[in-house]
Amino acid sequence: MAAQNGEAACLGIEFGSTRIKAVLVGSDHRPVAYGSCLWENRLADGIWTYDLEDVWRGVRTCLEELKRDAEARRGLAHIKIGAIGVSAMMHVYLAFGADGELLVPFRTWRNTCTKKAAEELTERLDFPIPQRWSAAHLYQAILDGETHVKNVAFLTTLAGYVHWRLTGEKVLGVGDASGMFPIDKTTCGYDEKKLRQFDELAFSHGFRRRIQDVLPRVLTAGQFAGTLTPEGARLLDPAGWLQAGIAMCPPEGDAGTGMTATNSVRERTCSLSAGTSVFAMTVLERPLKRTHPEIDLVATPEGGAVAMVHCNNGTGDLDAWIELLGEAAEKLGARFDKTALYRTLFQQALCADGDCGGLTNVNYLSGEHLTGFTEGRPVFARLPGSRFTLANFMRAQLFSVLCTLKTGMDILTRGEDVVIEEITAHGGYFKVKGVGQRILAAALDTPVCIRDAAGEGGPWGMALLAAYMLYREEGEPLGDYLENRVFRDAAAETAAPDPAEAAGFSRYLERYRRCLIVEQTAIETLKDNFES
Repeated sequence: MAAQNGEAACLGIEFGSTRIKAVLVGSDHRPVAYGSCLWENRLADGIWTYDLEDVWRGVRTCLEELKRDAEARRGLAHIKIGAIGVSAMMHVYLAFGADGELLVPFRTWRNTCTKKAAEELTERLDFPIPQRWSAAHLYQAILDGETHVKNVAFLTTLAGYVHWRLTGEKVLGVGDASGMFPIDKTTCGYDEKKLRQFDELAFSHGFRRRIQDVLPRVLTAGQFAGTLTPEGARLLDPAGWLQAGIAMCPPEGDAGTGMTATNSVRERTCSLSAGTSVFAMTVLERPLKRTHPEIDLVATPEGGAVAMVHCNNGTGDLDAWIELLGEAAEKLGARFDKTALYRTLFQQALCADGDCGGLTNVNYLSGEHLTGFTEGRPVFARLPGSRFTLANFMRAQLFSVLCTLKTGMDILTRGEDVVIEEITAHGGYFKVKGVGQRILAAALDTPVCIRDAAGEGGPWGMALLAAYMLYREEGEPLGDYLENRVFRDAAAETAAPDPAEAAGFSRYLERYRRCLIVEQTAIETLKDNFES
């Protein structure tokens, strides 16, 4: 649908792993207001989960902050909302019964408890089905004989769930859908052959519903995905600023919004997000030569083929250490804000020895499929003769965020000869100017570009997808829209890899990989609640 009113603003909402964020953009695609709030997952009965009530409490808090920001900047009454888009973390299991009730607690991407299902599906479908995918979770529940399985009527992602509650529409953007079940690039829908193969496996274990009947309908970027209902408007904004009838674009995953926010939806582009998790999205020119269990095959918001390297563990351990160092500074009477704390500590990393002086950090708070771990125990190790300085410690922390990513990227660039001309990055890892960007360039030995709004890419990317639905011309591809209307004059900085820093990362990576046996021992011997 193309908009006739060029003055309408677009709202993008994203449910990240640690924050719910919202960005309002004007008709020029530039942000005019922001809002955010913190929320936390928890480990309950061995499952990483969120309470769905926190979804609605959190988004209302987030939007209240956005409204205050909008009022302060330009006056809330003067802003008309033309379209809304919702995105969220991908790869989750949300199963609902025919009455719309949640059947089991929300299972997040952090859960790596579906190994048998993922392996069987990968072999039967001849397609890499990671443990995080919704299809793997459903099939594992079938294999385990979970009682809720017989009542599953609808399966969706977090973005799909929120969109459903806001509009009544059980739909999903193709990028997010591609993390539930394989997509056929030619149709931009679920792969029909693989649907039948899944059903054959599931039926043999007593599951009597076709998987296609429980999955959301797939839409591509630019398509109309319903309107905000009166009930949906009250869920988002009880105060009544958001009114029923606002157009909604297809809900997307955080990978798709990251690609959009970095103008990385064309072939040979690569978008990288580094925050609580780390994932790189490389748009492919050709199919990969063989199946790699370590690589997700997903889609751009338009349905283009993407090779995704996904790492469960990103900055969570790093953030915990920074909180600890900040607490120590506060005890000594220092006064500072969190931005200054991060800036000071990140910048220390640039003064470190190339290989971190012999320090090693494994940042696994949870399992990590790329290296074969189903659980995590953060481990920091050093030799008696290591140079234990603050600079080396911070560089080791920043390096550890990228080590698992490097393993997956090597499969693409060395094993599959995938060409990546430049990586465009965003996320919290890059908020301190010049630090994360420089270290990533060294780790992957590839130039890294950072654009404006890199730290808030997700919700801005979702707002851009809403604007694309509203303002695009008939037949205008998303890549052209972004290039010509959004990024034509956008500021960007590119860092080339420094050979000495790249060599230092390589030495660190060798030590990191040898330390994984220590990680395995820690998992086996260190149990929750200090169990023996």
